[in-house]
Amino acid sequence: MSSVQDTQGTQSIQGLQEAQGTQGSSKTSPKLLVNIDHIATLRNARGEGFPDPARAAGICEAAGADGIVFHLRGDRRHIRDEDLPKLKSMVKGTLDFEMAATQEMVGLCLDLEPTLCTLVPEGREELTTEGGLDVPAVVDEISKTAISPLQKKGIQVSLFVDPVLSHIDLSAEIGVEAIELHTGTFANAWMSGDSENVKREIDRLAEAAEYADGKGLLVNAGHGLNLDNLHAFLSAVPHLHEISIGHALISDALFLGLSTTVKAYLALLQGETGS
Repeated sequence: MSSVQDTQGTQSIQGLQEAQGTQGSSKTSPKLLVNIDHIATLRNARGEGFPDPARAAGICEAAGADGIVFHLRGDRRHIRDEDLPKLKSMVKGTLDFEMAATQEMVGLCLDLEPTLCTLVPEGREELTTEGGLDVPAVVDEISKTAISPLQKKGIQVSLFVDPVLSHIDLSAEIGVEAIELHTGTFANAWMSGDSENVKREIDRLAEAAEYADGKGLLVNAGHGLNLDNLHAFLSAVPHLHEISIGHALISDALFLGLSTTVKAYLALLQGETGS
């Protein structure tokens, strides 16, 4: 948990976590999908071909991940078109293509034929996806231009939504297979140490997951989940099918794997010197 949290807030959130820790202990574990966008961000910073997102995808699956997520944005800020066939070839589990419901992206997704397509809102100036789709505003358009052609190709469709029951209702009505609950508001509340907001967002997410499951939808979730807040989220929210984690997992890997990497370089240097 962040060191900026005050003691009272930390204790309150820990109390919430402990109180909910026994809930759902017998639940089936959700699948982990790793978002490898920020491997591509690092590659693009040098304009070269390393590190390779497809190689990262293979390592993640070899370590036990159930699949891979990528977001091909209109501005190609991280994943690029040339990554798509490499990812399709590499990934053995679920391949989740996150995208805006544009004609360009629908065409690329139809060509790639991933396991799942998650439709997300997209703003050119945003640093990351800032919330769920405004489902009532886009439902008619995306039903015709994206959902129908994707499903006809055998690609499952998920909508990235806020925990709003009316939006889940519409998602079920138009026949998508899944929703992905936006967990960013919960994650921000956790980071700030605001236990009241944490409780409120956890309750909203739990209610939304229960409601979506009752509507026959698979319940996925993602955005801002990390090693600090994930246990409390999993303990409280039912019916979770897949969890997508990217930025936090890749960031943690820099530290959790940094020592091993330094030692590997040292071993090569020492072996070269000793020869």
